[in-house]
Amino acid sequence: MSSSTGSEAGSGSRTGGRFGWLRRLWSLSTGRFGLIVVAVVIAAAIVSLLWTPFDPRQVNIANRWAAPGWPNVLGTDGSGRDILSLLMAGARTTIVVAVGAGVIATVIGISLAALGALTVRWVRESVAVLVDILIAFPVLIIAMMISSIWGGSLWVVIWAVGIGFGVNIARVTRPELRRVLQSDFVLAGRASGLTAAQNLWRHLLPNVAPVFIVQLSWAMAIAVLAEAGLSYLGFGAPPTDPSWGLLLKDLQQFLTVHPLSVVWPGLTITVTVLGLNLLGDALREATDPTLSRGSDPLHPPRGSIRHVPGVVS
Repeated sequence: MSSSTGSEAGSGSRTGGRFGWLRRLWSLSTGRFGLIVVAVVIAAAIVSLLWTPFDPRQVNIANRWAAPGWPNVLGTDGSGRDILSLLMAGARTTIVVAVGAGVIATVIGISLAALGALTVRWVRESVAVLVDILIAFPVLIIAMMISSIWGGSLWVVIWAVGIGFGVNIARVTRPELRRVLQSDFVLAGRASGLTAAQNLWRHLLPNVAPVFIVQLSWAMAIAVLAEAGLSYLGFGAPPTDPSWGLLLKDLQQFLTVHPLSVVWPGLTITVTVLGLNLLGDALREATDPTLSRGSDPLHPPRGSIRHVPGVVS
């Protein structure tokens, strides 16, 4: 009886440990806000594949500049297109850019960080110099350089943000990898016969994940801003694709006449970027044991532990 109870308790503790970070994430107000924002954007993108209130490309001159109401909940633009339908369709472009830039930034950042932390000295120093050179180029400059060769498209935004923030992830993650590399458990894994790649996967990456998560969330947030900004400048999405940046570009010239129409795409971009940033901060707090144990009296934060000499009887 006691053994079965003990096994159930052990199973429950393992389940709590595996999914405890998700409960901690939801318990944070920033985490809830970020999750809700990201869920709404993803849901809008998925629903827009099957249904939108109106065709986003449908022009209806007779219904141009309609005020918010029914059936145009957010009103229409100067061509009579439904703004809500354009925002829902533009969510697809936002997700493609954010996920694509995040994947490229992850591959580039982890590769450069691993080369700069786990290789021989001359390779480490060369990677450090390369990262310092590349980080001097802003994302918008990289995007304009790429677009001058291949023309403006969503791939320009994805690769520009991926390269720019991949270098930034490498710069922040490399010192963390070097620090964790000197830990006892990494040395024990190396002594037990683990290769450098196995040590990286099993020990190093999980311990730098909190720092990496914050940088990745910033990369995805910057990707949303870069897509809107580059589309506004003509280097991003083509005019035939729905995009929040293109919609903002089309409406901003009528700001003084129809100011409410400009609010919706601007507010959508702002809330999405804020949600991604707050979700990254909350994920770091939920996954970093030195931060998430602050509410547990049995596991105080590392900085609050005081070494009190014991009384010898």
